[in-house]
Amino acid sequence: MFFSLLLTAWLATAPGGPTASQPPAVPGHALRTGPLEPCRIYGSVYLETDPGRRRYCYGTVYVEPEEAFADVVIFKEDNKLFADKAGLWADAPARDFADYVLLVTTDRSRADFAIHYTKVRSFAGCKK
Repeated sequence: MFFSLLLTAWLATAPGGPTASQPPAVPGHALRTGPLEPCRIYGSVYLETDPGRRRYCYGTVYVEPEEAFADVVIFKEDNKLFADKAGLWADAPARDFADYVLLVTTDRSRADFAIHYTKVRSFAGCKK
């Protein structure tokens, strides 16, 4: 009993122990080290709505009802293979299968960028 207490205390104070900061649990290619560039997001995207999972998201997005105020105009592709440039997104069935996980917010001031969905593929793209 005393030995397990000492071992626990040693592990808690050792460098690299459970108190060491861990990077967010997002895919390696989706780790953000600088400013968010919404024009580089394409492929399969999962839109997270639970604010408790913000730590696992690449960025925060606001779905803009008007195209004029959106930073990126999005066209939903049915196949991930055709989502090969900015503004072309394929819906991922789950977080684990997505290239990017984005948190959807209802407050525009808390979002990194705004998107608007279009039904015309040629209108899709970045507006910045």
